[in-house]
Amino acid sequence: MSLSDDLPPPRRPLFFPVVIATVFLSIIAMSAGLVLGSHHKPPRAPEGPANGYVPTETAASAIACPPEMHDTARRLGYNVTLTQVLRVRVESTGTTVWICQDEAARLYYQANRGGYEKTWIEGKTALFLPNVVKEDDGYHATADDGNTFAVNERRLEIVRNGKLQTWDVTPE
Repeated sequence: MSLSDDLPPPRRPLFFPVVIATVFLSIIAMSAGLVLGSHHKPPRAPEGPANGYVPTETAASAIACPPEMHDTARRLGYNVTLTQVLRVRVESTGTTVWICQDEAARLYYQANRGGYEKTWIEGKTALFLPNVVKEDDGYHATADDGNTFAVNERRLEIVRNGKLQTWDVTPE
């Protein structure tokens, strides 16, 4: 049997050319998306940390926290620049307490018996605590052993082994 001149020529299968065209178009579309996506700037995160504290000092007026505090922070894995939010002194004990913040406005507590004048020995004369929380009545920190520390411009309160100790402080 021979093909008649009246019949149309046999159809070629289109499956493979359509698949190849789809693959090439997908590659072109993904490339264009990657190029456009690399030029997109992500939306800016809101200012301040999750606890609602927004720093009031500008970078130009910020006071750096003591180098010993920076050394302790780095040793504990916090590679941050700390600026002073609060510094008070307990006259009766000579202890100085700093509340400092990093670039992300996370707060840290540092205390040293003797302030700048005495040697800092972390765990003996000095105490560094991360994760300080700002509340209406001041700053609150909790140590790993459960002891709590609260400080503001007027007083320092420490609850150690369930016993409250309170000292009047002088802002520095």
